[in-house]
Amino acid sequence: MGLKCGIIGLTNIGKTTLYNCISNTRAEITDFAYSSGKSNMGMVNVPDARLEKLESIQETQKLIPTSMEVFDIPGLAKGASKGEGMGNSFLSDIRNTDALIHVLRCFDDNKLPHIEGSVDPVRDKEIVDFELQLRDLESVEKKMEKLAKMARAGDKEAKKAHEVLAKYKAHLEDFQPVRTAPVDAADKYYIEDLALLTAKPVMYVCNVDEASAVKGNKYVEDVKLAIEGEDAEMLVIAGGLEAEISELEEEADRIEFLEEAGLSEPGMHKLIRAAYKLLRLNTFFTVGPKEIRAWTMKEGMTAPEAAGVIHSDLERGFIRAEVMHYDDFIELGGEQACKDKGKLHIEGKNYIVKDGDILHIRFNV
Repeated sequence: MGLKCGIIGLTNIGKTTLYNCISNTRAEITDFAYSSGKSNMGMVNVPDARLEKLESIQETQKLIPTSMEVFDIPGLAKGASKGEGMGNSFLSDIRNTDALIHVLRCFDDNKLPHIEGSVDPVRDKEIVDFELQLRDLESVEKKMEKLAKMARAGDKEAKKAHEVLAKYKAHLEDFQPVRTAPVDAADKYYIEDLALLTAKPVMYVCNVDEASAVKGNKYVEDVKLAIEGEDAEMLVIAGGLEAEISELEEEADRIEFLEEAGLSEPGMHKLIRAAYKLLRLNTFFTVGPKEIRAWTMKEGMTAPEAAGVIHSDLERGFIRAEVMHYDDFIELGGEQACKDKGKLHIEGKNYIVKDGDILHIRFNV
């Protein structure tokens, strides 16, 4: 799908530990600030209990989950927008993502010193926000300079764009992210080419100690208050605990470990699903005796576009889609029952595929 989530935050707050828990590639973890000079990229399988339930109805040879890309972006620091701590390259990496997972350190550990000298997740959040806002302000001001010249030459569209960017500039100067600026949806077109960092949807992850995995702690409560009004999701995850769980090979051992910690499932599963939602992604399925597979699609995709996710030939030669919904398939007990009850629909090129749809594409190339 080409959509990527970036994991951001200050250095030494547990980002790479979380990345290693969810990714199919491993990154080196150290106790030293700025020890990594590049971002790590990995594919993450999206846990979906619906696959196993589909298999209980339709026997198959293999189950294939859907996936997404995640970037572990090395830690930022004060002055990142001016190049401090290798900040320029890391900010560029953030620009190439579509949504952000902002990790905040919410645990004490004397063996792991905090770069700012003390644990304060709200302060850390403000540091990162400020650096992203500064970079965005710089981008907005540069474009405004160009538009001002065009507007003085009589370009009415440039004058309109300059007025819109002035609203964003004032919002950023008020230490607010672009995504909350009071700008009409139609006018957001004028900043699309800038790929502004604070325009991206964000989710906050409070990285806590094991004892705080279930109920959180004072640091978590501070973060809750700090993000009120941001329309952003917050998750509480014990990174060290999750790392231990990910090392267990046997499912029975993982379940026992989770129960002892008072958890119903690994926090990483919640994180992955939340990141998937943050990217505005949905899942459709193909079901058959050879494989049951989950496919990633953007919200609002038409049937031909979803077919193109499977293979470009299916989109190019699309004729129709035979559609069942997951709930009907499970409740009624399979494809034939869906046909008998009128729950298998024939849909054309304008059909908007829904999360949980089961598709069979008819095509001719």
